[in-house]
Amino acid sequence: MISPTIDILVPVWNNPFETRACLASILDHSSGSRLVIVDNGSSRETELMLEEFSESLGDQGLFIKSERNIGLVAAINLGLARSDSDYTVIVRPHVSLQAGWLEALVNAAETTGAGLVSPLFSGTGAPSLSNLAPGCTTMESCAVSFTTLVMRTEMRMVVGTFRDDLDGNEWCLKEYVRRVAAHGYRTCITGRLRLSCSEGQRFGSDQRRSEMIQNSRSEYISRWGIDRHYCVYFGAEADAGSLGDTVAAILDGARQGHRFTLLLHRRQYYAFRKMGWNGLHTGIELHKVSLLFPLRDLQRKITALRSVSPDLSAVRGGSGVAFPGVDAAISLDELLSSIHARTTTGAVQH
Repeated sequence: MISPTIDILVPVWNNPFETRACLASILDHSSGSRLVIVDNGSSRETELMLEEFSESLGDQGLFIKSERNIGLVAAINLGLARSDSDYTVIVRPHVSLQAGWLEALVNAAETTGAGLVSPLFSGTGAPSLSNLAPGCTTMESCAVSFTTLVMRTEMRMVVGTFRDDLDGNEWCLKEYVRRVAAHGYRTCITGRLRLSCSEGQRFGSDQRRSEMIQNSRSEYISRWGIDRHYCVYFGAEADAGSLGDTVAAILDGARQGHRFTLLLHRRQYYAFRKMGWNGLHTGIELHKVSLLFPLRDLQRKITALRSVSPDLSAVRGGSGVAFPGVDAAISLDELLSSIHARTTTGAVQH
């Protein structure tokens, strides 16, 4: 089997000592890959360091320079335009790498067919990503991070690059994940690797960042709609074996950015776990209803969920099923109709 080719893209803006340490660790732990360095309008001190570092790389390195700071996303896109390997791995300089890091990430992409993969993180600058279900090492998720991100080049050729008019974090990535999903590519996080990272650089003033976040959020909603949190109750008599199509639709909804909490009676809960449905997507959580006083427990759970998600939508998960303690629950048909309107399953799967 031929190993995939890999470019490691590092967008740099100043911090020469931290950056050099990151670049050196890439060389130590990433044999066979090409290093693509994008100097995003750094100071002369950093520029000289990058030029010196790049000269020693020969064909295994590529140095790209922007005369001014064009922003993180634009700098990443600048590097992506020059990357032609099977995978491009974005690494920001505040990340500490370790032996086996690259193999773990690319293997996660290869084995799942995902177009985007991020690891988990620790440290003061760790981005907040969803927890994996117990026993799962890799799961689909709508949350990844520019801190370290694997991109499949085949996917990028179809979907394009990131929108640099959006913020350089949450909304830019959310928009791209939705675009990726619309073309049938999947996004994953893997727990086979946990990278430590210090605080990353913040670009622009607090006011400018706040304005960009708000504008990016509005732009995302206008294109993709609002991400919602649904709580689904199938009723005590529902057989898990008959819910396969429903769960597939819920997975489709999770890929669209929605969250789902499934309230399951004990028999259903263990059947779902046996079928692996607890590890489908980080946007789908299974909650087991107490065997003793189940109605009281259901009401307690829905109250707790609404205290965190006031706009939570309760869903009656079957014909004739009532949602105890909830007067305004929507029907399963209403939920499935809204999911199918923006389905991610029409494109060819990868």
